Amino acid sequence: MNDLKQLIKTEALRLGFYTCGIARNDSLEEMRPFYTEFVGRNGHAGLEYLKTNMEKRLHPELVLKGTRSVIALLMNYFPPEIIPEKDNFIMAKYAYGTDYHALMRSRMDDLIGVITQSCPQIQAKAFVDSGAVLEKAWARKCGVGWQGKNSLLINKSAGSFFFIGIILTDLELEPDPAETDHCGICSRCVRACPTGALHTPYQLDISRCISYLTIESKEEIPADLKSKLNDRIFGCDICQDVCPYNRLASPHQIPEFLPSKPLIDMRKKDWIAMDESGFDRIFSDSALKRTGFHRLRRGIL
Repeated sequence: MNDLKQLIKTEALRLGFYTCGIARNDSLEEMRPFYTEFVGRNGHAGLEYLKTNMEKRLHPELVLKGTRSVIALLMNYFPPEIIPEKDNFIMAKYAYGTDYHALMRSRMDDLIGVITQSCPQIQAKAFVDSGAVLEKAWARKCGVGWQGKNSLLINKSAGSFFFIGIILTDLELEPDPAETDHCGICSRCVRACPTGALHTPYQLDISRCISYLTIESKEEIPADLKSKLNDRIFGCDICQDVCPYNRLASPHQIPEFLPSKPLIDMRKKDWIAMDESGFDRIFSDSALKRTGFHRLRRGIL
């Protein structure tokens, strides 16, 4: 069991993940009261995927029959270079390069392949922002971070600029200790959020979050929030940028996450002048495709 656990962790690092943790598949039943209240007050802000499949979210064995262990993986996306913000519109750092979903999924499948070589009969299934899996809750149980006051997963040694991947498996693996909260009395993220989306620490008011407003929402941005976007047109990193733990963030070494030269060279006039063909050319493999040209242009204007 320990040899297999070490193999998984060694291969995870080789595949470009920052860290890997393991938890026993215990129920997340203790989270039911929160999610029941969250959905009851429309805390999901119309994001229906957050509302559905509660039983599967609380019990992974309903997602993959026979699940005994959960593996959490973090992949660093903190950029070596910040795109200039002067005379520019601002996008979240996670969207600088190609869309992370395919890269993460490919490398997680590679890890599953390595495990299968040692244990041919095992079952395993990977999730990257997909399926009824509570990524942050499992990442905490796997010991790779805790959910901070900004509601994001924070790693004590390297901050929060990470993508989370989860693997469910029927393997019996030795679990790691769960992580504890290290936010302490710090509330910099709460104070820094310009729209008040973190008015309740550890809980995100999705309907006021700049990321939601500029990426997910199909409605017109409320008038009282428009002036608080501060030139952000796709996502927001304010609550991460002020977090003391992100002083420890190291630049990633993943070429796919680097911004293209045309993106680095973009300034406000270029964003305003950009047509749909220009958008398709610059952002063909980007997470910005999720929002699409017309909604992005709405934000720019």
